[in-house]
Amino acid sequence: MSAVDVDSFGKSGRDYSLVGESSRRAIETGLASAEWYHTDIPRKTMKELMQRSDGPAIRDTVIWIALILGSAAGAIYFWGTWWCVPFFAVYGVLYASSSDSRWHECGHGTAFKTRWMNDVVYQIASFMQMRNPVQWRWSHARHHTDTIIVGRDAEIAVMRPPDLLRAALSFTGVLDFYYLLPTLFRQAGGRLSEDEKNYIPEMERQKAITAARWQVAIYAATAALALYTWSFLPLMLIGGPRLYGTWHMVLTGLLQHIGLADNVTDHRLNTRTVYMNPISRWIYWNMNYHVEHHMFPMVPYHALPRLHELIKHDLPAPNPSMWHAYKEVWPVVLRQLRYEDFYLKRELPASAKPYKEEFHNITVPAAAAE
Repeated sequence: MSAVDVDSFGKSGRDYSLVGESSRRAIETGLASAEWYHTDIPRKTMKELMQRSDGPAIRDTVIWIALILGSAAGAIYFWGTWWCVPFFAVYGVLYASSSDSRWHECGHGTAFKTRWMNDVVYQIASFMQMRNPVQWRWSHARHHTDTIIVGRDAEIAVMRPPDLLRAALSFTGVLDFYYLLPTLFRQAGGRLSEDEKNYIPEMERQKAITAARWQVAIYAATAALALYTWSFLPLMLIGGPRLYGTWHMVLTGLLQHIGLADNVTDHRLNTRTVYMNPISRWIYWNMNYHVEHHMFPMVPYHALPRLHELIKHDLPAPNPSMWHAYKEVWPVVLRQLRYEDFYLKRELPASAKPYKEEFHNITVPAAAAE
């Protein structure tokens, strides 16, 4: 999922700050930077899967840019009439939702074989997401090191007990403007939060501040252009899509970890794979194969379907659709409103190796067994 700043959500019985009691306990118990379970794959096969190539990402990026420019051109041409609405609908999803997966994969450095191509798309997608490219690179590295470890993971989207209003508002992009934009302004002013300092190395902090200043400068220029032309059009094209085009990113991204176990060191317990339609998979760049991605994050997005076929015997059965996944999640989320420790434990096939649960130190109420 698109990364969400832990400062965005309220407190609960769990301490989600990265400098509090949960963080200290995770370090003391060995949950922090722990050794994670991986399905066994022959070395030669893994080397083939990890092979990077410019071809697939160049193809997809050319299509992506062409669709963005085409939908933007239509929106501009029909601005002031109802005919601009379908163009903005397409443009918004391409800008605010598909940029999340491009940010993600290029941040891993696996989308393209050529490094500068990863870097260019990563910077552009970071801006589209209102994310500081330096801060979020380190935030996501922590997310993979300590996935859904309370007090360590800076990108837990839905905390316990869940805040359903905020989860609903996330589909509108309102929270992005309420939290991410002020965060960029704070960072541009030279101030990093204690949580940010927890995962951003000291030598990278000035780069984070400089990156924030560049983004704020572009947003300021866009606002100035809107005032000069006395038109909302510049804001509808830059920044504004985070309000009307984020829904697909949230629709797909929430399913990555919601309702599953936290404080475990087996991605089969805390991560979900969901089969999706081809259009959503293209927008999402195959991140619906999310257990596979977390187990082997250096496998490029275009190789994830093949990886899935190789290791699915060792994984919980994927949800057959997003609708099925949300029907499964909803009762769990409602139960978590009363029982914070409740979670959904995925069933493994008979061919799978057992769960690695020695670090699973959460006490689950009797209701969890129902």
